This record gives sequence, C-alpha cells and structure tokens, in this order.
Amino acid sequence: MGKFVTNGALLQCSFGMAPMPLTVVGMRPMNGNMPMANIMDFAPMMNIKPFAMCRSMANPTVAAATAAAMGVLTPMPCVPVITGPWAPGGQVKVCMMPALMDNCKCMCAYGGQISINFPGNASMATGK
Repeated sequence: MGKFVTNGALLQCSFGMAPMPLTVVGMRPMNGNMPMANIMDFAPMMNIKPFAMCRSMANPTVAAATAAAMGVLTPMPCVPVITGPWAPGGQVKVCMMPALMDNCKCMCAYGGQISINFPGNASMATGK
C-alpha cells in the first residue's frame, strides 16, 4: 500500500546530484488537482528529466572525465537511460496501466536506482 504519484512528484536517482519533478503528459484521471501517473511514465527527458550531474562510473562520460582527472571522480551532466517501466505498480489502474505508487522504482542503464521522494500531491489518496 502506498500513495498515488501525480505530476510534479519529486524523483531522485542514486547517482544523480539533484531531485527532479516527474512530468505526466496526456489526459489523466486527477488526484486532487493533479494528473495521476502510471508505471509507463518513464520516458527519459519527457517524464524523467536529468538529475543535474551523474556520478556513476558506468556512465561513459563520467568514466572518461574521471580518467582525465587521474582517477578523481568527476561528475558529468546526467542524461537518464531508463531500462524499463516503474515497478511494482499499484493495483488501481490509471489509463489501463497500474498506477504509479510512491514505493515504485525504476533503473537507469548506468546503475542508478530512481525512487520517488515526494508523491506530488498534498491531498493524496492511498491505493492498494
């Protein structure tokens, strides 16, 4: 059980340096006054924005900059490469897909785990 996630929820990547808001696009049911998200809202740049700078050595730009700095970790601009939908998803459906809940996670190809710091709506209902 968790809280529904809506447009404007704050996301954080374990290798990112700043939280960023989730962007929900299209016509959606509303929770309070905000459109609800579902597990398919994981498109890089559209739904999930860059988390400022990336610190993952699996990111080729970070690895190259770190090598050039003689092994000193050198963060580089984040460009999320999301590997799949949010999981596990809620039992309630939003536009025929499981609702995005505040306990869901998704992964970046560079090893970062993206989680939800704040679900985005002060008047959140809960779902199972």
